[in-house]
Order: sequence, then C-alpha cells, then structure tokens
Amino acid sequence: MIRCINVCKTFDDREVLSNIDTTFEKGKTNLIIGQSGSGKTVLLKCMVGLHEVTSGDIMYSETNFSALSNKQRSEERKKIGMIFQGGALFDFATVEGNVLFPLNMFTNMSEEEKLDRANFCLRRVNLINVNHLYPSQISGGMQKRVAIARAIALNPKYLFCDEPNSGLDPITAGIIDNLIKELTIEYDITTIINTHDMNSVMQIGDKVMFIHEGKKWWEGSKDDILDSDNPELNKFVFASEMAQMVKKYHNRLKMK
Repeated sequence: MIRCINVCKTFDDREVLSNIDTTFEKGKTNLIIGQSGSGKTVLLKCMVGLHEVTSGDIMYSETNFSALSNKQRSEERKKIGMIFQGGALFDFATVEGNVLFPLNMFTNMSEEEKLDRANFCLRRVNLINVNHLYPSQISGGMQKRVAIARAIALNPKYLFCDEPNSGLDPITAGIIDNLIKELTIEYDITTIINTHDMNSVMQIGDKVMFIHEGKKWWEGSKDDILDSDNPELNKFVFASEMAQMVKKYHNRLKMK
C-alpha cells in the first residue's frame, strides 16, 4: 500500500500538485488519469523520489518515504519496479542483459542464480529464445514485455508504470494490460499506472484517480466512471474515447 498525504509540489512558485490525498491499494491496479500537464507524471516522480515533495508525505506501508535519507531510499527502491514510457531499454545490451541489470546492481546472487532469475522473468512474460537479441531486433510489444521482466526481476512490492501502452496497437496494448494485471494479483504488488488510454482504464482499473489542474478531482472504480456526474471527468473520458475512435479509423484506412 502507498498513501499520499496532502502532497503538494511547486516549481518556481507554480503549484503543480495541490493537496493530493489518496491511497493506492496492495494487490490492485491503481490507475492515474488526466490530461497532459495535469500533474500525474509529477505525482509518479514524487512517489519514487525523482522529485521532492514541497509538502506532505509519501507513505510506503508504514514507512515515510519522504523523510528518508538518500541511503535509506536506496534500500527502499530495491522494492520498486519501474516500467518507463517507451520501455527505456538499454540499446547496447541484449534482452538478457537488460533483465540482468537490476540483479547485477542490487543483489549478491551468483551468476547462475542471476541467469536463472532472468530466464524465469522472461518466461513469465512469455518471451522465449530471445535472450541474445537486442531491443532493435524485437517488436515494440516484445520490448514492453522485456521492460516488464526487468521491472519484476527483484520481485518488487511496488510497481510503477508510466504510459505502458504508449506506441502500441490496441491488441498488443490489451496483452500488456492483462500481463500487468496478472502479475499484480500473482505477486500481490501495489501497482500504479499513469495512462491516457481509456481502454486500459475500463479493462484493468481496480481503482482510478482523475487529476485535474493538479488536484484530485475524482476517484472510484472503473464501473463508477460510467455513472459519474463529474463534468471534467466526463469531458476527459469523452475526448479520450473520440481520440481512440479516430485512431482506429486511421488504422483501418492504412490497412486498405
């Protein structure tokens, strides 16, 4: 479980986050949605310590992450998996090398143990016989699965995903969504996902928080969205659905 308690973030006197107060639940997929510039990526970066909060607290279970020293945060980060937008794989490393990276950095495992763990993670995301290929030699969907394998290599308690479906076609995006959902339940992870994709929201959103102009504007389940009378949320959902329809229409034209 992760709790944000009255989290505020200011850049050069400009308030980007204002009194965000919410709980992200263990064993569930917690989605953060909102327009570009709404503050959702800043919130994600605050939660992993890439930005310092201006005020408020980030609680990892009973640990106040915001109050930890850099050394203490390094220990806490071993419990964190991160899937970056675009995958952020190392081009110079093979698939196997990418998954081995956190194991080399943060464990004292033997080489044999690390290889066993890397292979287990690759099999878990349905990647076989790709160990010695480079990211440029595999598809975008496979790259995302390598990124997921790397993120779960240390068996994290917390998984952060920044637009994990960015650049993927709808079918591949659905596969990635389902994989993240499966891993969340299987390993009882607190999973937090930033997304613009309403398909993802309606498919795997156990809990959804809508951020508008740096404030928590609405939160509930994916089913609650359909009954919401929140005008800003409804506007966002409608605009997202229209964007998806236009995208699908253009994809059909390209196939003709």
